[in-house]
Amino acid sequence: MAKSNSDEPRTMKQHTTGGLKNRDADGAAWEAGKGAVIGASKWGIVFGGLGGAGYALSPIYRGLTIQFKVFIQMSGMIMGACLEADHRIREYEAKIRMQKRMVRDRAVWESYEREFDEVPPVSKESQSK
Repeated sequence: MAKSNSDEPRTMKQHTTGGLKNRDADGAAWEAGKGAVIGASKWGIVFGGLGGAGYALSPIYRGLTIQFKVFIQMSGMIMGACLEADHRIREYEAKIRMQKRMVRDRAVWESYEREFDEVPPVSKESQSK
């Protein structure tokens, strides 16, 4: 009787590269989180003010259910969180790109300096020929 595949132990593991476990990814996640909290707070205040104005000025808004008013408030806060998190991540990526470019340029400059230091000075005899 042949052994079925279900009797064999499952030893296959998913290949992981560890790509999200570096300093840049961790910093981007923290920056996005801070942006989301700040954006939700800012836009929450704005939509809260608009909700208060709607309640004071509009009989239609006053007639809405509390659940729908909460939905409107939360929609504004979520939109603000997404916008601010995206903005913060784009700024963080630009900052990281600039830092990497500076490191790369510094390495090139240092190689030029090493090359310049290694070149022997030209003697006067070779110049007169």
